[in-house]
Amino acid sequence: MKANTCASLSKYMELLLDAICVVNKEGHFVYVSAACERIFGYTPEEMIGRPMIELVFPEDRERTLQTVDEIISGEPQPHFENRYVRKDGQVVNIMWSARWSETDQLRIAVARDITRCKHAERVQAALYAISEAVHEADDLGTLFQRIHRIIGALLPTTHFYIALYDEASGEVSFPYHVDAYDPLPVPQHIDSDTPCNRVIRGGQTLLLNPEDVLGSESSRYGAAYGRRLKSWLGVPLQSRNGTIGALIVQSYADNARYTEKDRELLQFVSRQVADAIERKQMMARLQHIALYDQLTHLPNRTLFHDRMQLALAKARRHQGQLALLYLDLDKFKEVNDTLGHGTGDVLLDKVARRLELCVRECDTLARLGGDEFVVLLESIVLSEQAVLVAEKIRHALNQPFDLAGREVHIQLSIGIALFPLHGDDEQQLLRHADEAMYAEKKSGAPGREAD
Repeated sequence: MKANTCASLSKYMELLLDAICVVNKEGHFVYVSAACERIFGYTPEEMIGRPMIELVFPEDRERTLQTVDEIISGEPQPHFENRYVRKDGQVVNIMWSARWSETDQLRIAVARDITRCKHAERVQAALYAISEAVHEADDLGTLFQRIHRIIGALLPTTHFYIALYDEASGEVSFPYHVDAYDPLPVPQHIDSDTPCNRVIRGGQTLLLNPEDVLGSESSRYGAAYGRRLKSWLGVPLQSRNGTIGALIVQSYADNARYTEKDRELLQFVSRQVADAIERKQMMARLQHIALYDQLTHLPNRTLFHDRMQLALAKARRHQGQLALLYLDLDKFKEVNDTLGHGTGDVLLDKVARRLELCVRECDTLARLGGDEFVVLLESIVLSEQAVLVAEKIRHALNQPFDLAGREVHIQLSIGIALFPLHGDDEQQLLRHADEAMYAEKKSGAPGREAD
């Protein structure tokens, strides 16, 4: 078949949309039809004599060579897919139908460009994956990671971040940021002149090519858009309620510039991303309302119960100890009666903030209601630790509070219960701590419930 056969086929092969490639046993092109230039970007003259594997996308080369061995061994491949790198650097998806001619010692293959089809499949898969992520992600941080991976299947996202806009405060924050060169941006006001804020304010996609980044834009937007950065693409996150932020991708490689196709693609999926983020934010707000006190933002009775059950299970499993402190503000009603309920609410919030400074991150501070708080101390070794925390709390709350320019002093009563000394379950421990707290309140002096 070699030279004569290739020549006889060339006349009508040039009219086909699919490309014909003939490769010898050594893996070099010996014939390609004119359609190859449309698919691969190289002229036939540039391809003939060149090793086929050089044009294959690097990550697909090993799999391609394995398939070549199967074809040469006599197994035709009518639907083999891999990726090639065009002359202009774009990656194309190819569907091959290939067989081996033992007589001519040549591999004959028909190539069909299925890039658009594969692109449509990836986009549909991405939209489905974004919808799934909302239901599967436990929190916003996990959702952002999922979104990063999903978009990364569509275009380069080695350097990727999400900006969120709070319309009430006018602040733009960056809850998700992955970039090897550009440091995490600090929260900024929406009026500051950065490309990200321009995207959010205008609600329009912004693509900065190398001329923009290295020219006038560099001086306007600082070091992050200096000589290393080669391409920058930002799209607004627009939900039904307006623009809630932006998706940003950056490239520092000369051969990885973002294109108009990337702009259209990221803009297309950004609406679904915005809806996903907004739904997750709403779910987080509802969860916060259900589990946290709306005045002090401390865990409420429901969340305290869950954490208490987990702490008790852990203590039983490891034969450990835990302590429960029951706190009540003395004569809090007088503050409400003399200064008003609004001032009383401010005082409760200030008390909560001081209490937070008295406990560890692994402990639970909760407001049960009114002026009653509880502290769950996990994994204590000695009962004296609970007494020390109680004294630390007394000292913190004995300092005066500034309420609208008026200095207010408060006192509190604390009851302590220890597991397993004072009870084996939540109700027993709460009852013991509550009774100890009222005994102290009645006596007017700090008690020693942990003795």
